[in-house]
Amino acid sequence: MGHEYCGIVEEVGSAVRNIKPGQFVIGSFFASDNACAICQADYQSRCVQSEYVGAGGAQAPRLRVPLADGTLVATLDIPSDDLIPGLLATSDVLGTGWFGAGAAHVQPGKTVAVVGDGAVGLCAVLAAKQMGAARLIAMSRHETRQQLARAFGATDIVTERGDEGVARIKELTAGLGAHAVIEAVGSQEAMMQAMRATRPGGHVGFVGVSHGVQLSRQELFYAEVHLHGGPAPVRRFLPALIDLVWHGKIQPGKVFDLTLPLDQVAEGYRAMNERRAIKPLLRL
Repeated sequence: MGHEYCGIVEEVGSAVRNIKPGQFVIGSFFASDNACAICQADYQSRCVQSEYVGAGGAQAPRLRVPLADGTLVATLDIPSDDLIPGLLATSDVLGTGWFGAGAAHVQPGKTVAVVGDGAVGLCAVLAAKQMGAARLIAMSRHETRQQLARAFGATDIVTERGDEGVARIKELTAGLGAHAVIEAVGSQEAMMQAMRATRPGGHVGFVGVSHGVQLSRQELFYAEVHLHGGPAPVRRFLPALIDLVWHGKIQPGKVFDLTLPLDQVAEGYRAMNERRAIKPLLRL
């Protein structure tokens, strides 16, 4: 939280070559040089020089972004106000949802399930739709989030959780489970639900920040599913995602359903905690 950002460059350091003052830019929550061997393998979140941008505080009037040339991506021009929410989404929730869908090996014509209906989970629905999923199951108990999931491409809504949720997905998939499942919560229950709802040979992409997740050796061994995830290398996806938003192909900014001034950031967190908002957008 607090590490999504976009805005206009005011100053650059003496070593910065490509980013210029006056440009509108978007960056990832991990700063990266985008040049090391790990970055070139498309895992900028594990760059040998990576720094956590959120540690500097992105919820502030100004932000210093390290490794600017590798971290930031400039837009073609200064965007109109209506594009700002979508561009901001690319900085984290869309990029993370996109990584989750890729890690889950979403393929055209396949069945995909998404565990989690927060901003990342909803963006994972959008990503899976863009990647060609034929059947797209969103697991959600909240009506407004269900509506947005359907707007983003969900074909089915499952309200059950845990073992009941797994059983419902099996019921929808002739007893086999989904080809791909995206876990966007990070809890023990969510990870078990994701793994058990995946058919043998299928893929789980986990992008929820894990808290208290433990996998037994027996569960891991006999699941026979592919597991891949972690902190999303958002920088890998930024140019393509910015282009999709810029040309109106996708509207991920719909996850921002509350706009507040920066000095009301605490209210934004309360609204998320109380499920009054999916994701607040803060403006100066």
